[in-house]
Amino acid sequence: MIQSIVHIALVVNDYDEAIDFYTKKLHFELVEDTYQPEQNKRWVVVSPPSSNGTTILLAKATKKVQESFIGNQAGRRVFLFLGTDNFDRDYSEIVNEGVEFVRPPKVQEYGKVAVFKDLYGNLWDLIEFVPGHPMFNRVK
Repeated sequence: MIQSIVHIALVVNDYDEAIDFYTKKLHFELVEDTYQPEQNKRWVVVSPPSSNGTTILLAKATKKVQESFIGNQAGRRVFLFLGTDNFDRDYSEIVNEGVEFVRPPKVQEYGKVAVFKDLYGNLWDLIEFVPGHPMFNRVK
């Protein structure tokens, strides 16, 4: 049996501002942006560059209850984890794009990590795993 998690939905305020942040600040690829007339919404998918793993579905909030989760999808905990093969390169690039890091780089037994905010305040880890860690070979 082969299964995989294909998308993680991220509730956003606006499709275009979210696309702008992810493609320009984090250099993600826009995988799909398809209008769905029957629901009057867009199916917008982004992915880290050269990634074949899980993608992010940018889901525009359309109800009051959904709006309350914009920027707080994980109760102010780190919500998403951006693995990299070169922490220093990507950290410098993201900082140069003006993205706010709320926890500076730190070396842990599992790798090098820092925490940043996306445009709505969701927390992300930027992380490079050490060789031998179970996640090391999944970031290629």
